[in-house]
Amino acid sequence: MKRKIILAAAAAALLATPAAAQRRADSTKTPAQIQRLLGCRGVADAAQRLACFDRETATLNQAMARRDLVVIDRERATAARRSLFGFSVPSFGGLFGGDENEVKEIQSTITAVANNADGGWTIRLADGSTWTQTDDAPLGIRPARGHKVVVRRGLLGVFRISVNGQAGFKAKRIG
Repeated sequence: MKRKIILAAAAAALLATPAAAQRRADSTKTPAQIQRLLGCRGVADAAQRLACFDRETATLNQAMARRDLVVIDRERATAARRSLFGFSVPSFGGLFGGDENEVKEIQSTITAVANNADGGWTIRLADGSTWTQTDDAPLGIRPARGHKVVVRRGLLGVFRISVNGQAGFKAKRIG
């Protein structure tokens, strides 16, 4: 029993160190400036708490002005993820949210259609992305401007494009 108490006391002492506070900030992926600002909530004295908030918000404002810290909302992060859909890009350390926010499909309309060098289709979507067919799957109805398109993420980095509800074809994003 004594051993458990000593271990608990040692763990509490380690958690109270500045290094432990930094490890907690690192584990939440929340910038240190934000962690310090949030830490002001724990100051008991009202005047000291206000001084802490004033100091930390000034530091935060300076970091944002220098672009050392950039804040984006979920809507902008989702828009960024959607604009990168189809490209092979790193996760950027969760910059755009975690895997639960991963874009699995996009819906759009065709703005331009052409044949690629392999006899397949190259299509440009209303969102500005360009996709080219990578297999030889035929389409029953030729793709045309204005047709509805769904691009879905498949297994092993494969994307499937369905035009007007047809079975679709494998594709990769080229622009």
